Amino acid sequence: MSRSNRPGLGAFIFFTIAFMLGVYFTFAAVQGDYGLFRRVEIAAERDVLSRDLAQLNAEIEQMENLTRRLSDTYLDLDLLDQQARSVLGMIRADEIVIR
Repeated sequence: MSRSNRPGLGAFIFFTIAFMLGVYFTFAAVQGDYGLFRRVEIAAERDVLSRDLAQLNAEIEQMENLTRRLSDTYLDLDLLDQQARSVLGMIRADEIVIR
């Protein structure tokens, strides 16, 4: 009986399956739902949402300031005049409106 130095079919199948599993897990680690690209997308979305949150917080602070300035405890007459002009369309008796 002569034995050949050629690897058997079982070894070829084993390494082929191992290689295919390695390719699959590498692809999943990069492209999958929890992969690197998805992580970058989530980080970019987080940054955009953080900027939106900061902008909304600034608008809330501005609205709270205007509300406080028109409250019963603190009345800003200039702001009251501005609101009466813009919302109600009021003018003083000595003013002329040009459109």
